[in-house]
Parts: sequence; C-alpha cells; structure tokens
Amino acid sequence: MHRRLVIVIHSLDGGGAERTAARMANDWSETGHSVTLITLDSAGSDRFRLLPSVKRRALDVMGHSSNPLAALRNNFRRISALRCAIADENPDRVVSLTDKTNVLTLAACRKLNVPVVVAERTDPRYHQIGRVWSQLRKRYYPSAAALVVQTGAVRDALRPMMAGRSIYVIPNLVGPGKGARPHLFEAPGTDRRLVGSIREKSPDPFSVPDRKRVVGMGRLSREKGFDLLVRAFAMTAQRRPQWDLVIFGEGPDRTLLEQLTEESSLTERVFLPGWTDAPGEALKSADLFVLPSRYEGFPNALLEAMAAGLPVISSDCPSGPREIIRDGYDGLLVRPESAEWLAAAMDRLMRDSDARRLLAEKAPEVLQRYSPERFYARWEAVLDGRPEDDPVFGDC
Repeated sequence: MHRRLVIVIHSLDGGGAERTAARMANDWSETGHSVTLITLDSAGSDRFRLLPSVKRRALDVMGHSSNPLAALRNNFRRISALRCAIADENPDRVVSLTDKTNVLTLAACRKLNVPVVVAERTDPRYHQIGRVWSQLRKRYYPSAAALVVQTGAVRDALRPMMAGRSIYVIPNLVGPGKGARPHLFEAPGTDRRLVGSIREKSPDPFSVPDRKRVVGMGRLSREKGFDLLVRAFAMTAQRRPQWDLVIFGEGPDRTLLEQLTEESSLTERVFLPGWTDAPGEALKSADLFVLPSRYEGFPNALLEAMAAGLPVISSDCPSGPREIIRDGYDGLLVRPESAEWLAAAMDRLMRDSDARRLLAEKAPEVLQRYSPERFYARWEAVLDGRPEDDPVFGDC
C-alpha cells in the first residue's frame, strides 16, 4: 500500500534514534512510500544522508531557552512550525521519534486529524526528561494512534499511561535492507575510519600495528557508562599489555573520560577518536566489543557488533541487552554499574582467544533475529492499525 508518511525527529546530528529515523525514511521511500523527514533542528547539523527520494524539511527551531518563559514561548513556536509543515505534507500517517519531540508532534497534530504513531527510543523508567515534560507526556501520549517501544518491559511500564491505546514492541533492526542505509557525512580527503568530531591532536588508535582492541561505541554521556569502561580497562591493562581501548563517539562526558585516562596513565592506550563515519567499518578494527551502559533502549551498537561477528560483553542494564544477548552463548552479561564485574569479564575474554571465538561464531545470529524484514513487517502492521496480538509481533 502506497502511503504518504511524515517522520519527525529533533535532528539528524548523530545518535541511534537519528540513524534509525534516517534509515526508515530511506527504506520506506525505496519501497514506494512518499516520505518527508522533518527535524526541529537545521539541516546544517545533519550527519546522516537521505536519499533524493526523501523530502527533507528542517525547521531550524531548536536552541537554548534562557528561562521558563522563553522555553514556553519557544515551544509554542516549535509546535506552530511543526503544525504548518505537517499540514503542508497532508500525510496519511505521522511517525515521531523520541520523547520530547513526540509531545511536540502530538500537540502540533491535535487539530489536523492525522494519526500519529509515537516511538520511545530509550527506557523512560530511567531516562529523566524533567517534571514538566513528564506531565506533558502523560497528557499527550493517550492522543496518539499508537505507541511503539523496543521491549516488553517498557511496554508494561507505559501501559497505565496509554488509556487503552495500542502499544507495540518493535526491537531495532540490523543488517542491510531494501533501501540505502544512512551514513555519516564526511569531508573530502578525510580518513574514512575516523570522521566527525575528531580533535586535531587526537592520537590515531590504528597507528600501532599488531595491537588488540577493545571497542566501545555511543554517545559520550553518563547513561552509556563509558567511565565504567575506562575504569574497568585500567584494572586489566597491566595484565594485558597487548590490548588498547577505543571508544567511538562524542558527547558531554569527553572531558571526564580524558581525565580518567590521564589519571590511569593510559593516554597511549585509551583513544577517544570521535564519531566514526560507519559503525561497520569501525568495528572491523575490534577484537572485543563492550557495552557498559547504565540503561538502554535497544542498543544499535551492540546489534552492529554482533552482526559483525565480534565477541561482546554488555552490562545487564534495564531494557535491551538481555533481549539481544543469550548469556554465555553469543555474548556475556555482567552486573550493571560495576567496573569490577566488567573488568573480570573483559579479562576473561582478553586472555582466552577460544572463548572469544566461540561467542563470535554465534553472535551473527542477530541478523536473523532482528532482520529488516521483521522490523518493517511489524511497522507495516502498526501503520495498518492491526491489533497488538497480531502474529507478526509474536516473536518480539
């Protein structure tokens, strides 16, 4: 069925939700839908490419509010801009991603008579968006045509708020689909391995041959737990002198991570190169992947690492990793918020190549379990308005 779809997200400035939104837009446009992707931010911040068949509308209404009155005024401006942009497109369905953007989109569509499907991309039990935004979410989410979450635990937590509206569980996807996968922009002549917010003086983690590498990947922010990973690596570094740690990403915790690295005297073995242009390429440099998150939605980076055939370790944090990793079979789960437990698991795999190999052999099974075909079949069911117990959702 041909549909006119509008996808709304705050920006395309890196991150898992942004990457997923760009991929959905590309894949849906390749399969015959008319797709418009709207961001609150300007196009100048875009990191992800869209196909020419995707219409791009950047509203350029992001920005910092200096006080509560300014925030109220700016949000009314965002709602008005969204309402006009969505009305211009006259869509059959609107799909909105991420919590605050979902609230603004639902408010903008209140009088447009268009079904809005909102998608939560993290675990709202742990990801705090502030008292006012939480109240607005409770007010507006029941007006959505449906809510999409990534795990059953999040669905159960949000059920009381949705006043009988459908809540669908759709985990993330991994692997090539029918359409083009988005990737990060890169400047001409830039080293393809290391693209984005790389500082000129950052050392090259690939300059020393014959090293083994633990790799982490994600936004450098507290919920991702990279401070725990640096501390865990420091506990193992002396025993495993042939190993380095590379953390791809950018974010507010960069300074903290640099300080921890200096305090541990590991500046020649811990690297923070910034964003990478394509996760798959970055993962080719890895011998072990570690996800140390304090909480998650449904981590793309973990899926990508397993699809690449890497042995993986993840914290058993709320929502996400336990649905992906079958502990001891295709990866290891460890106690969350514990650098000591993380270090013990890392040391075990760093010293045992056979254990790494056995986990790596099973890891690519995620390509079948979380395939694009299953992902889009579930989304089509949501857009069709089929019930939550439709068989297509049976194996989520």
